[in-house]
Amino acid sequence: MPEDPHHLRHFDYVGRFQYCLTFCTFERTPLFLTADIMDNVHEQIVRVCIDQAFVVCAYCYMPDHVRFVVEGQLATSDLKHMVARAKQSSGFHFKRQMPHRLWQRYGYERVLRDAQETAMFVRYVVQNPIRAGLVESPSDYPFWGSSQWSREELLDYVRVA
Repeated sequence: MPEDPHHLRHFDYVGRFQYCLTFCTFERTPLFLTADIMDNVHEQIVRVCIDQAFVVCAYCYMPDHVRFVVEGQLATSDLKHMVARAKQSSGFHFKRQMPHRLWQRYGYERVLRDAQETAMFVRYVVQNPIRAGLVESPSDYPFWGSSQWSREELLDYVRVA
């Protein structure tokens, strides 16, 4: 299988690193429009993250893509393997619910260098629905959160950071 064209050539994506990830729906079809669809996909992604020793610091499901800030918890946490499994598992379970392909082939990732950059990207993820003109406040949008913090704690984090 060819290497993802967006990966850094001299970085192995294994270890206790933080990343901002973007997965786009196939052909940018707006699929994340209801809680039942989003919940089904999110449950699979979080399950795989836990299995692969990643924590989801922040996420936001937009109609045609999802953004995550994730952090490897172990020296052996393998982002490439986690992403492949997360997309495979969520796509499989999604297809049982809807007769559509879920993900486009490649996603985008950014390796976050320090706590300041991580805070900036967590803020970016939480504010995604505002930038898209879907709501005026993150509190008005239901499809974002964190697997480690409550929504209130996440909002406090992005205000302080």
